[in-house]
Amino acid sequence: MRIAFFDTKEYDSTFFNKMNESFGFELKFYKGHLNINNVMLTQKADAVCVFVNDIVDREVIANLAINKVKLIALRCAGFNNVDLKAAKEYGIKVVRVPAYSPYAVAEHTVALMMGLNRRIPRATWRTRDGNFSLTGLLGFDMHDKTAGIIGTGKIAKILIKILRGFGMRILANDLYPDEQFARENQVQYTDLDTLYKESDVISLHCPLTPETQYLIDDHAVQQMKPGVMLINTSRGQLINTESLIEGLKSKRIGYAGLDVYEEEAGYFYEDKSDRIIDDDVLARLLSFNNVIVTSHQAFFTKEALSNIANTTLQNVKDFFDGLEIVNEVKE
Repeated sequence: MRIAFFDTKEYDSTFFNKMNESFGFELKFYKGHLNINNVMLTQKADAVCVFVNDIVDREVIANLAINKVKLIALRCAGFNNVDLKAAKEYGIKVVRVPAYSPYAVAEHTVALMMGLNRRIPRATWRTRDGNFSLTGLLGFDMHDKTAGIIGTGKIAKILIKILRGFGMRILANDLYPDEQFARENQVQYTDLDTLYKESDVISLHCPLTPETQYLIDDHAVQQMKPGVMLINTSRGQLINTESLIEGLKSKRIGYAGLDVYEEEAGYFYEDKSDRIIDDDVLARLLSFNNVIVTSHQAFFTKEALSNIANTTLQNVKDFFDGLEIVNEVKE
């Protein structure tokens, strides 16, 4: 079986080739994002493996079907870039990696919190220039502060346990509350307005759906406690970036830590250091000294990449062996 990989970096081929020693597939790696202009590269593939910024719309899926591709294997948890309705119509199955390392994302979330709170990037830039002043570096104790967690899946539950270790009070919001977990970990489920008003730190851990798109908008920002810290390691479009910028300007939002951005596809995972950033909104975000933006790297640990490779290849094997596909994504 041949698998065509798109949007690949050196680390993708390294981890997948190593894991493939146990599977024996023929792997073909392409650097470009899958789109209508390069879909012809799938002509001899039985499956395609794609990532978050590949374009798997109806037109691309129609061409995959013409090329007799039978499976779309996402090497990520999100699937909002795949037209599931079109895939169903053309008889192409879609699989994903629902959990690769919740610890990696939870730990990165805490790193953003601590980096913002204690002004770590700013302090580092200063000391490299020989400036050892503490002016402008004042932080706050996380202990006894309130953290608002929106979405309480696997990643959020690990984060909650870490924040409880800091001695933080935890408020949470989820369409499907886990009451047993809440009792065991002293978590209080509440409505969003209460969470916004009482939280010193808000962290987003919900999927991107029509209901959650722009969850953080002007109304939400206005409900928040002045000076709140907002963290997003989930999906970029959970936040209306214009609303975020207005919140930063008004100081309603005191800090923002973003591992995702709503228009990240043209920048994240690529080296753009020799070019001017022509996305005015992203450029504006990067100009705030109380904002940290990382390039969708929360998942990026050795353990996570090994798990991604193993689960992806196992998904492919199960499909072609006619076994139950435990990680299938359906419309």
